[in-house]
Amino acid sequence: MTIARALPTRVLRNLTVDPAAHPRGQPHLSAASALVCEHGRAYVVADDEHHLAVFCDIDSPGTLHRLRDGDLPRRARARKRRKPDLEALVALPPRSGAGRVLLALGSGSRANRCTGLAITLDRSGAPLAPVSAFDLTPLYRPLIARFGGLNIEGAMVVGDELVLLNRGGRDGLPNAALFVPLTALLRAMSGSSSDAAARVQHFDLGALDGVALGFTDGAARPDGSWLFSAAAEHSADSVADGPCRGSVIGEVSARGELVVMRRIAGTAKVEGVAVQPDGSSICMVTDGDDPQHCAQLLQAAWPRAGD
Repeated sequence: MTIARALPTRVLRNLTVDPAAHPRGQPHLSAASALVCEHGRAYVVADDEHHLAVFCDIDSPGTLHRLRDGDLPRRARARKRRKPDLEALVALPPRSGAGRVLLALGSGSRANRCTGLAITLDRSGAPLAPVSAFDLTPLYRPLIARFGGLNIEGAMVVGDELVLLNRGGRDGLPNAALFVPLTALLRAMSGSSSDAAARVQHFDLGALDGVALGFTDGAARPDGSWLFSAAAEHSADSVADGPCRGSVIGEVSARGELVVMRRIAGTAKVEGVAVQPDGSSICMVTDGDDPQHCAQLLQAAWPRAGD
């Protein structure tokens, strides 16, 4: 597919946090990997942290909420090896008598990256303790067997299915949307699950400047369509980072057709995308792949069909 004209974006804020609350004393998140916008807040996970960051406005430092015990090593190589690689964040549909739940999901790219974390929100949107961990292996095992590997980078709920976005372009993995019944997810969360079958849809996203594009996140829209972010990262495999040539935002119709892709100006690696409630704008978070670089929250107007 030809990539349409550039999508203008603006920086809403840097993803700053209180360095006294950060396990390595950083004044910011550096590797934002997924985004949910609810309750007037931006909820962000970073793939090399044990925390959920919550941003309530465009000025105040974000608040860190612990998701896992312990701290990751300071050295980059050891931290990469041990990190849970939380690459997807999704809000589950509200259930009667229960608070809204956010799920942070590991990528499945290694055995230690197959954990899901359920975070309950109170009525105002504040995360509550404790966080519930569960094993994603029953959801991931059939997919790993099918593809020979896995790299889940995005998740969303569309109708009665959880849609997982597998990042392609590296390790020979495909860009694919994996549709899992919500009932299978709920069984996994309760610990009473068996292997879940998923239907699979492959996507040919093409390349930017000769580097293959791979899914990095997705966001559902009320009409059954959905948006995705994808990045062109020059890397040999699904674990190693590499230089990014740029990112796109794409739209998939309710019938599963890839409608349009628009390039984001510059070479930022967009790792998370969320649709605002009115559907007219989107927010995104970036990952600089460097602890010294602050991740950012971006905003853009998403054109209507035909614009």
